[in-house]
Amino acid sequence: MKNYYIIDFDSTFTQVEALDELARISLQDHPDKDKIYQQIEDYTNLAMEGKISFRESLTGRVQLLNANRSHLDKLVTHLKKKVSRSFGRNKEFFKKHKDTALIVSGGFKEFITPVVTPYHIQKENIYANTFKFDSDGNITGYDENNPLSDEGGKVKLLNELKLDGRIFGIGDGYSDFQLKESGLIEKFFAFTENISRKSVTDKADHITPSFDEFLYVNDLPRAISYPKNRILCLIVGEVPEIAVHILKRDGFSVRVKETFEEKYTKDVGLLLLADSIRVDDEQLAQADKLKTIGYLGDAKGHVNKNICTEKGIVVFDDKKYRKRNAEFIPKRMADFINNGDTYMSRNFPNLTLPRLTQAHRLLHIHKNVPGVMAQINKVYAENDINIISQFLMTRGELGYAVTDIHTAYDKNVLKQLKQIDNTIKFRILYK
Repeated sequence: MKNYYIIDFDSTFTQVEALDELARISLQDHPDKDKIYQQIEDYTNLAMEGKISFRESLTGRVQLLNANRSHLDKLVTHLKKKVSRSFGRNKEFFKKHKDTALIVSGGFKEFITPVVTPYHIQKENIYANTFKFDSDGNITGYDENNPLSDEGGKVKLLNELKLDGRIFGIGDGYSDFQLKESGLIEKFFAFTENISRKSVTDKADHITPSFDEFLYVNDLPRAISYPKNRILCLIVGEVPEIAVHILKRDGFSVRVKETFEEKYTKDVGLLLLADSIRVDDEQLAQADKLKTIGYLGDAKGHVNKNICTEKGIVVFDDKKYRKRNAEFIPKRMADFINNGDTYMSRNFPNLTLPRLTQAHRLLHIHKNVPGVMAQINKVYAENDINIISQFLMTRGELGYAVTDIHTAYDKNVLKQLKQIDNTIKFRILYK
Protein backbone atom coordinates (compact mmCIF):
# COMPACT_ATOMS: atom_id res chain seq x y z
CA MET A 1 0.00 0.00 0.00
CA LYS A 2 1.37 3.42 -1.01
CA ASN A 3 1.84 6.29 1.42
CA TYR A 4 0.66 9.69 0.17
CA TYR A 5 1.79 12.99 1.65
CA ILE A 6 -0.59 15.94 1.40
CA ILE A 7 1.37 19.14 2.02
CA ASP A 8 0.05 22.67 2.44
CA PHE A 9 1.82 25.62 0.81
CA ASP A 10 1.23 28.90 2.67
CA SER A 11 3.02 29.09 6.04
CA THR A 12 4.01 25.45 5.57
CA PHE A 13 6.10 24.90 2.43
CA THR A 14 6.81 28.62 2.55
CA GLN A 15 7.32 30.82 5.59
CA VAL A 16 4.63 33.29 4.55
CA GLU A 17 1.04 33.65 3.30
CA ALA A 18 1.47 34.28 -0.43
CA LEU A 19 -1.65 36.42 -0.92
CA ASP A 20 -0.54 38.67 1.95
CA GLU A 21 2.84 39.05 0.25
CA LEU A 22 1.19 39.70 -3.11
CA ALA A 23 -0.81 42.50 -1.49
CA ARG A 24 2.39 44.12 -0.21
CA ILE A 25 3.78 44.05 -3.74
CA SER A 26 0.67 45.19 -5.63
CA LEU A 27 -0.37 47.87 -3.11
CA GLN A 28 3.09 49.26 -2.46
CA ASP A 29 2.15 52.75 -3.70
CA HIS A 30 -1.50 52.73 -2.61
CA PRO A 31 -2.36 55.56 -0.16
CA ASP A 32 -4.42 53.20 2.05
CA LYS A 33 -2.02 50.26 1.84
CA ASP A 34 -1.63 49.71 5.60
CA LYS A 35 -5.38 49.55 6.12
CA ILE A 36 -5.81 47.12 3.21
CA TYR A 37 -2.88 44.95 4.38
CA GLN A 38 -4.60 44.57 7.72
CA GLN A 39 -7.92 43.65 6.11
CA ILE A 40 -6.23 40.94 4.04
CA GLU A 41 -4.38 39.53 7.06
CA ASP A 42 -7.64 39.50 9.03
CA TYR A 43 -9.35 37.50 6.28
CA THR A 44 -6.42 35.03 6.29
CA ASN A 45 -6.37 34.49 10.05
CA LEU A 46 -10.15 34.22 10.45
CA ALA A 47 -10.27 31.46 7.84
CA MET A 48 -7.23 29.64 9.25
CA GLU A 49 -8.88 29.60 12.66
CA GLY A 50 -12.17 28.36 11.19
CA LYS A 51 -14.11 31.51 12.11
CA ILE A 52 -15.25 32.35 8.56
CA SER A 53 -15.62 30.17 5.46
CA PHE A 54 -12.65 29.74 3.18
CA ARG A 55 -14.57 31.10 0.17
CA GLU A 56 -15.51 34.23 2.08
CA SER A 57 -11.87 34.74 2.99
CA LEU A 58 -10.59 34.03 -0.52
CA THR A 59 -13.07 36.33 -2.24
CA GLY A 60 -12.36 39.13 0.20
CA ARG A 61 -8.61 38.89 -0.25
CA VAL A 62 -8.64 38.65 -4.05
CA GLN A 63 -10.93 41.68 -4.33
CA LEU A 64 -8.49 43.75 -2.28
CA LEU A 65 -5.34 42.76 -4.16
CA ASN A 66 -5.38 45.14 -7.17
CA ALA A 67 -2.74 42.85 -8.73
CA ASN A 68 -1.61 41.81 -12.21
CA ARG A 69 0.78 39.36 -13.90
CA SER A 70 3.84 41.54 -13.34
CA HIS A 71 3.12 41.52 -9.60
CA LEU A 72 2.93 37.71 -9.73
CA ASP A 73 6.41 37.55 -11.28
CA LYS A 74 7.79 39.61 -8.39
CA LEU A 75 5.90 37.42 -5.91
CA VAL A 76 7.43 34.21 -7.27
CA THR A 77 10.94 35.65 -6.96
CA HIS A 78 10.15 36.61 -3.36
CA LEU A 79 8.59 33.26 -2.43
CA LYS A 80 11.57 31.30 -3.70
CA LYS A 81 13.59 33.03 -1.00
CA LYS A 82 10.95 32.26 1.61
CA VAL A 83 10.79 28.46 1.40
CA SER A 84 10.68 27.09 4.94
CA ARG A 85 14.18 26.16 6.10
CA SER A 86 13.35 22.55 6.91
CA PHE A 87 11.68 22.02 3.51
CA GLY A 88 14.59 23.69 1.75
CA ARG A 89 17.11 21.18 3.08
CA ASN A 90 15.00 18.10 2.34
CA LYS A 91 14.85 18.00 -1.45
CA GLU A 92 15.94 14.37 -1.31
CA PHE A 93 12.61 13.35 0.21
CA PHE A 94 10.66 14.87 -2.67
CA LYS A 95 13.00 13.30 -5.21
CA LYS A 96 12.40 9.84 -3.75
CA HIS A 97 8.65 10.36 -3.26
CA LYS A 98 7.83 12.44 -6.33
CA ASP A 99 4.90 10.19 -7.21
CA THR A 100 3.21 10.42 -3.82
CA ALA A 101 4.08 13.91 -2.49
CA LEU A 102 1.25 16.31 -3.27
CA ILE A 103 0.93 20.05 -2.73
CA VAL A 104 -2.71 20.77 -1.90
CA SER A 105 -3.44 24.43 -1.27
CA GLY A 106 -6.12 27.08 -1.27
CA GLY A 107 -3.50 29.31 -2.88
CA PHE A 108 -2.93 29.69 -6.61
CA LYS A 109 -1.03 27.62 -9.16
CA GLU A 110 0.33 30.75 -10.82
CA PHE A 111 2.74 31.29 -7.94
CA ILE A 112 2.87 27.82 -6.33
CA THR A 113 4.03 25.84 -9.36
CA PRO A 114 7.26 27.79 -10.07
CA VAL A 115 8.18 27.71 -6.37
CA VAL A 116 7.74 23.97 -5.70
CA THR A 117 8.77 22.33 -8.99
CA PRO A 118 12.52 22.90 -8.34
CA TYR A 119 12.01 20.52 -5.38
CA HIS A 120 11.10 17.60 -7.69
CA ILE A 121 7.36 18.04 -7.06
CA GLN A 122 5.55 17.08 -10.24
CA LYS A 123 3.13 19.58 -11.84
CA GLU A 124 0.38 16.98 -11.92
CA ASN A 125 0.71 16.65 -8.14
CA ILE A 126 0.07 20.36 -7.51
CA TYR A 127 -3.54 21.08 -6.64
CA ALA A 128 -4.51 24.72 -6.14
CA ASN A 129 -6.79 27.48 -7.36
CA THR A 130 -6.28 29.49 -10.56
CA PHE A 131 -6.74 33.21 -11.17
CA LYS A 132 -8.92 34.85 -13.81
CA PHE A 133 -7.36 37.73 -15.77
CA ASP A 134 -8.68 40.44 -18.04
CA SER A 135 -7.12 41.31 -21.40
CA ASP A 136 -4.58 43.61 -19.71
CA GLY A 137 -3.36 40.90 -17.34
CA ASN A 138 -5.13 42.22 -14.26
CA ILE A 139 -6.47 39.69 -11.74
CA THR A 140 -10.24 39.89 -11.78
CA GLY A 141 -11.16 36.80 -9.74
CA TYR A 142 -10.68 33.06 -9.62
CA ASP A 143 -12.19 29.84 -10.96
CA GLU A 144 -15.15 29.28 -8.64
CA ASN A 145 -15.69 25.77 -10.00
CA ASN A 146 -12.42 24.57 -8.49
CA PRO A 147 -13.27 22.64 -5.29
CA LEU A 148 -10.29 24.25 -3.54
CA SER A 149 -12.01 27.65 -3.77
CA ASP A 150 -14.84 26.47 -1.57
CA GLU A 151 -15.28 25.70 2.13
CA GLY A 152 -13.95 22.20 2.84
CA GLY A 153 -12.21 22.30 -0.53
CA LYS A 154 -9.38 19.97 0.42
CA VAL A 155 -11.87 17.36 1.59
CA LYS A 156 -13.81 17.66 -1.68
CA LEU A 157 -10.62 17.34 -3.72
CA LEU A 158 -9.42 14.22 -1.91
CA ASN A 159 -12.84 12.63 -2.35
CA GLU A 160 -12.46 13.24 -6.09
CA LEU A 161 -8.88 11.92 -6.25
CA LYS A 162 -9.72 8.61 -4.54
CA LEU A 163 -6.10 7.93 -3.59
CA ASP A 164 -5.52 4.25 -2.90
CA GLY A 165 -3.23 4.13 0.11
CA ARG A 166 -2.42 5.61 3.51
CA ILE A 167 -2.63 9.41 3.49
CA PHE A 168 -0.74 11.78 5.81
CA GLY A 169 -1.46 15.49 5.95
CA ILE A 170 0.82 18.32 7.03
CA GLY A 171 -0.22 21.95 7.34
CA ASP A 172 -0.81 24.89 9.63
CA GLY A 173 -4.49 25.75 9.17
CA TYR A 174 -8.05 24.68 9.84
CA SER A 175 -8.54 23.51 6.24
CA ASP A 176 -5.70 21.02 6.78
CA PHE A 177 -7.27 19.67 9.96
CA GLN A 178 -10.57 19.21 8.08
CA LEU A 179 -8.90 16.35 6.18
CA LYS A 180 -8.40 14.48 9.43
CA GLU A 181 -11.88 15.38 10.63
CA SER A 182 -13.33 13.92 7.43
CA GLY A 183 -11.61 10.58 8.00
CA LEU A 184 -9.80 10.76 4.65
CA ILE A 185 -6.29 10.86 6.07
CA GLU A 186 -4.61 8.62 8.61
CA LYS A 187 -2.75 11.33 10.56
CA PHE A 188 -2.70 15.11 10.64
CA PHE A 189 0.58 16.86 11.49
CA ALA A 190 0.26 20.49 12.61
CA PHE A 191 3.26 22.33 11.15
CA THR A 192 4.47 25.07 13.51
CA GLU A 193 7.85 26.14 12.12
CA ASN A 194 6.39 29.44 10.91
CA ILE A 195 3.19 29.90 12.89
CA SER A 196 1.38 27.97 15.61
CA ARG A 197 -2.41 28.19 15.77
CA LYS A 198 -3.79 26.75 18.99
CA SER A 199 -7.12 25.99 17.33
CA VAL A 200 -5.19 23.66 14.98
CA THR A 201 -2.49 22.22 17.26
CA ASP A 202 -5.10 21.20 19.85
CA LYS A 203 -6.66 18.88 17.27
CA ALA A 204 -3.54 17.51 15.60
CA ASP A 205 -2.30 13.93 15.85
CA HIS A 206 1.24 15.30 16.13
CA ILE A 207 2.75 18.78 16.36
CA THR A 208 5.73 19.06 14.04
CA PRO A 209 7.93 22.15 14.56
CA SER A 210 9.83 21.33 11.37
CA PHE A 211 9.61 19.09 8.31
CA ASP A 212 12.60 17.21 9.78
CA GLU A 213 10.36 16.18 12.68
CA PHE A 214 7.68 14.90 10.28
CA LEU A 215 10.25 12.86 8.36
CA TYR A 216 11.86 11.54 11.55
CA VAL A 217 8.58 10.38 13.09
CA ASN A 218 7.64 8.59 9.87
CA ASP A 219 11.16 7.18 9.28
CA LEU A 220 11.49 8.89 5.88
CA PRO A 221 14.61 10.11 4.01
CA ARG A 222 15.86 13.35 5.56
CA ALA A 223 18.79 15.73 5.54
CA ILE A 224 19.61 15.50 9.25
CA SER A 225 19.70 12.47 11.51
CA TYR A 226 17.81 13.93 14.44
CA PRO A 227 15.38 16.88 14.42
CA LYS A 228 16.90 19.86 16.21
CA ASN A 229 13.54 20.69 17.78
CA ARG A 230 14.09 17.54 19.89
CA ILE A 231 17.40 18.86 21.22
CA LEU A 232 16.96 20.90 24.39
CA CYS A 233 19.02 24.08 24.48
CA LEU A 234 19.13 25.61 27.96
CA ILE A 235 20.20 29.25 28.26
CA VAL A 236 21.09 30.34 31.78
CA GLY A 237 21.51 33.88 33.12
CA GLU A 238 21.43 37.29 31.44
CA VAL A 239 22.26 36.40 27.85
CA PRO A 240 21.87 38.96 25.01
CA GLU A 241 18.78 38.43 22.87
CA ILE A 242 20.85 37.98 19.70
CA ALA A 243 22.50 34.89 21.19
CA VAL A 244 19.10 33.44 22.10
CA HIS A 245 17.76 34.30 18.63
CA ILE A 246 20.60 32.47 16.85
CA LEU A 247 19.84 29.19 18.62
CA LYS A 248 16.07 29.55 18.26
CA ARG A 249 16.44 30.33 14.56
CA ASP A 250 18.50 27.20 14.12
CA GLY A 251 15.55 25.13 15.33
CA PHE A 252 16.60 24.01 18.81
CA SER A 253 14.06 23.72 21.61
CA VAL A 254 15.18 26.71 23.67
CA ARG A 255 14.50 27.37 27.37
CA VAL A 256 15.77 30.55 29.05
CA LYS A 257 16.24 30.26 32.83
CA GLU A 258 17.93 32.16 35.66
CA THR A 259 19.57 28.98 36.98
CA PHE A 260 20.49 25.51 35.70
CA GLU A 261 17.51 23.72 37.20
CA GLU A 262 17.98 20.10 38.25
CA LYS A 263 14.99 18.91 36.19
CA TYR A 264 16.84 19.76 32.96
CA THR A 265 20.07 17.93 33.82
CA LYS A 266 19.40 14.61 32.10
CA ASP A 267 17.79 16.07 28.96
CA VAL A 268 19.84 19.15 28.09
CA GLY A 269 21.76 18.92 24.79
CA LEU A 270 23.22 22.44 24.57
CA LEU A 271 24.02 24.75 27.49
CA LEU A 272 24.69 28.46 26.95
CA LEU A 273 25.81 30.29 30.08
CA ALA A 274 26.04 33.97 30.90
CA ASP A 275 29.25 35.29 32.42
CA SER A 276 29.58 34.47 36.16
CA ILE A 277 27.20 31.45 35.98
CA ARG A 278 28.78 28.33 37.51
CA VAL A 279 27.81 24.72 36.81
CA ASP A 280 27.98 22.28 39.71
CA ASP A 281 30.35 19.34 39.08
CA GLU A 282 27.83 16.75 40.23
CA GLN A 283 25.14 18.14 37.95
CA LEU A 284 27.55 18.29 35.01
CA ALA A 285 28.56 14.65 35.60
CA GLN A 286 24.90 13.60 35.26
CA ALA A 287 24.26 15.51 32.02
CA ASP A 288 24.58 12.50 29.74
CA LYS A 289 22.91 14.07 26.68
CA LEU A 290 24.91 17.29 26.88
CA LYS A 291 26.97 17.79 23.72
CA THR A 292 28.30 21.32 24.01
CA ILE A 293 28.62 24.19 26.49
CA GLY A 294 28.99 27.82 25.45
CA TYR A 295 30.24 30.32 28.00
CA LEU A 296 29.95 34.08 27.45
CA GLY A 297 33.20 34.88 29.21
CA ASP A 298 36.06 32.82 30.64
CA ALA A 299 34.79 29.35 31.59
CA LYS A 300 37.74 28.69 33.91
CA GLY A 301 36.50 28.28 37.46
CA HIS A 302 32.88 28.09 36.30
CA VAL A 303 32.80 24.89 34.22
CA ASN A 304 34.90 21.83 35.02
CA LYS A 305 36.81 21.24 31.81
CA ASN A 306 38.05 17.81 32.92
CA ILE A 307 34.54 16.48 33.47
CA CYS A 308 33.48 17.88 30.10
CA THR A 309 36.38 16.18 28.35
CA GLU A 310 35.67 12.86 30.09
CA LYS A 311 32.04 13.05 28.90
CA GLY A 312 32.83 14.25 25.37
CA ILE A 313 31.26 17.68 25.92
CA VAL A 314 32.75 20.43 23.73
CA VAL A 315 33.35 23.72 25.58
CA PHE A 316 33.44 27.09 23.81
CA ASP A 317 34.23 30.26 25.72
CA ASP A 318 35.43 33.80 25.03
CA LYS A 319 37.92 35.36 27.45
CA LYS A 320 37.53 38.73 25.71
CA TYR A 321 33.74 38.56 25.66
CA ARG A 322 31.79 41.76 25.08
CA LYS A 323 28.05 42.04 24.44
CA ARG A 324 28.74 43.19 20.90
CA ASN A 325 30.40 39.80 20.29
CA ALA A 326 27.44 37.80 21.61
CA GLU A 327 26.98 35.95 18.29
CA PHE A 328 30.37 34.22 18.37
CA ILE A 329 29.74 31.51 20.98
CA PRO A 330 26.21 30.41 19.92
CA LYS A 331 27.42 30.16 16.32
CA ARG A 332 30.31 27.91 17.42
CA MET A 333 27.84 25.72 19.33
CA ALA A 334 25.50 25.47 16.33
CA ASP A 335 28.39 24.68 13.99
CA PHE A 336 29.40 21.78 16.21
CA ILE A 337 25.87 20.34 16.29
CA ASN A 338 25.24 20.91 12.58
CA ASN A 339 28.62 20.13 11.06
CA GLY A 340 30.88 18.68 13.74
CA ASP A 341 33.18 21.74 13.85
CA THR A 342 35.23 22.21 17.03
CA TYR A 343 37.03 25.37 15.93
CA MET A 344 38.29 27.44 18.91
CA SER A 345 36.94 25.03 21.52
CA ARG A 346 38.48 25.05 24.99
CA ASN A 347 39.00 21.28 25.34
CA PHE A 348 38.68 19.57 21.90
CA PRO A 349 41.05 19.34 18.95
CA ASN A 350 40.35 22.35 16.71
CA LEU A 351 38.74 21.07 13.54
CA THR A 352 36.79 22.89 10.81
CA LEU A 353 35.11 20.42 8.47
CA PRO A 354 33.81 20.71 4.89
CA ARG A 355 30.04 20.91 4.42
CA LEU A 356 28.24 17.81 3.23
CA THR A 357 25.04 17.29 1.26
CA GLN A 358 25.00 13.72 -0.07
CA ALA A 359 26.70 11.77 2.71
CA HIS A 360 26.51 10.78 6.36
CA ARG A 361 28.99 12.19 8.85
CA LEU A 362 29.89 9.92 11.77
CA LEU A 363 31.52 11.56 14.79
CA HIS A 364 33.46 9.31 17.14
CA ILE A 365 34.79 10.86 20.36
CA HIS A 366 37.13 8.55 22.24
CA LYS A 367 40.00 8.29 24.68
CA ASN A 368 43.32 8.97 22.99
CA VAL A 369 44.80 5.47 23.30
CA PRO A 370 46.46 3.25 20.68
CA GLY A 371 44.28 1.06 18.47
CA VAL A 372 40.98 2.99 18.45
CA MET A 373 41.23 4.07 14.81
CA ALA A 374 42.13 0.52 13.82
CA GLN A 375 38.93 -0.70 15.49
CA ILE A 376 36.86 2.03 13.82
CA ASN A 377 38.17 1.25 10.36
CA LYS A 378 37.80 -2.48 10.96
CA VAL A 379 34.05 -1.93 11.49
CA TYR A 380 33.85 0.02 8.22
CA ALA A 381 35.83 -2.62 6.32
CA GLU A 382 33.81 -5.56 7.66
CA ASN A 383 30.58 -3.83 6.64
CA ASP A 384 31.83 -2.81 3.16
CA ILE A 385 31.41 0.88 3.97
CA ASN A 386 32.68 3.25 1.29
CA ILE A 387 34.56 6.06 3.05
CA ILE A 388 34.47 9.41 1.24
CA SER A 389 36.82 11.20 3.65
CA GLN A 390 38.16 10.81 7.16
CA PHE A 391 39.64 13.19 9.75
CA LEU A 392 41.39 12.44 13.02
CA MET A 393 42.76 14.89 15.55
CA THR A 394 43.82 14.43 19.15
CA ARG A 395 44.26 16.76 22.08
CA GLY A 396 45.69 15.46 25.31
CA GLU A 397 43.65 12.46 26.41
CA LEU A 398 40.92 13.01 23.78
CA GLY A 399 40.61 11.72 20.24
CA TYR A 400 38.11 13.01 17.67
CA ALA A 401 37.50 10.93 14.52
CA VAL A 402 35.19 12.15 11.77
CA THR A 403 34.24 9.84 8.91
CA ASP A 404 32.11 10.76 5.90
CA ILE A 405 30.46 7.78 4.22
CA HIS A 406 28.01 7.12 1.40
CA THR A 407 24.36 7.04 2.38
CA ALA A 408 23.76 3.29 2.20
CA TYR A 409 24.70 1.34 5.32
CA ASP A 410 23.31 -1.18 7.78
CA LYS A 411 22.14 0.43 11.03
CA ASN A 412 24.04 -2.28 12.89
CA VAL A 413 27.22 -0.39 11.91
CA LEU A 414 26.26 2.41 14.31
CA LYS A 415 25.82 -0.06 17.15
CA GLN A 416 29.23 -1.57 16.49
CA LEU A 417 30.93 1.85 16.48
CA LYS A 418 29.33 2.76 19.81
CA GLN A 419 30.62 -0.47 21.35
CA ILE A 420 34.28 0.09 20.43
CA ASP A 421 36.54 0.10 23.48
CA ASN A 422 37.33 3.58 24.86
CA THR A 423 34.40 5.22 23.07
CA ILE A 424 33.17 8.33 24.91
CA LYS A 425 30.43 9.58 22.58
CA PHE A 426 29.22 8.80 19.09
CA ARG A 427 26.65 10.48 16.87
CA ILE A 428 25.67 10.83 13.22
CA LEU A 429 25.00 14.16 11.55
CA TYR A 430 23.35 13.20 8.25
CA LYS A 431 20.74 10.55 7.60
